[in-house]
Amino acid sequence: MGAQVNAAELLQQALSSNIIPNQEFLLQGSILDSAAENLLHRLRGLCDNVDASPETFSDIEMCFSLKLPTEKTPVMTVRVRRAQDVEAPLQLRYIGQPELGDRTRPTLVRSSLDIACTPHVIDFLTEMGFRLDFEYCTKGYMFRKGRMKITVSKILKNMTEPISQSYLVELSVLAPKGQDAIAEDMRIFAEQLKPLVQLEKIDYKRFAQMP
Repeated sequence: MGAQVNAAELLQQALSSNIIPNQEFLLQGSILDSAAENLLHRLRGLCDNVDASPETFSDIEMCFSLKLPTEKTPVMTVRVRRAQDVEAPLQLRYIGQPELGDRTRPTLVRSSLDIACTPHVIDFLTEMGFRLDFEYCTKGYMFRKGRMKITVSKILKNMTEPISQSYLVELSVLAPKGQDAIAEDMRIFAEQLKPLVQLEKIDYKRFAQMP
């Protein structure tokens, strides 16, 4: 328990020192399976390398949390992503809480840090006191428009079973702090995808308050 408390204190000190250099700007939405092909066709026309097929991906994502015996909520949550379709390092990802900021801001903004790791990262997290909360598989298509990344993905449980009859659509940019102008570029791009998909700034706190 002592090592777990010490790790938690060190992580909290690091976060309070603003060591996370990047921000993720994010818009999300969903589209029914029956309309997904129309959206993919639209994205092929709008994004870079229109003559090439979209990049595909198939990943397993594991969510780990660090909790203290005296606390109900996790001290920290991190994600480990492993590619299923290509040989690539595992990705350890920390995602911060959404910034409150201006309600009129076009996108959600949160701190983000991605690190390439060896498979031993899971053992490392376990030794620090992290525990696996859940895991799932994402499979879909990725497009790029300048700095913007657009993914259209299916969320699967048990690696093969879709959890719904729709695709998750995400528009994101990872950029250094202070580049808020990118949010307006994302809003303009999202407008070009209507009415096929409505990309929005999701209020996660609203879901947390649901019974």
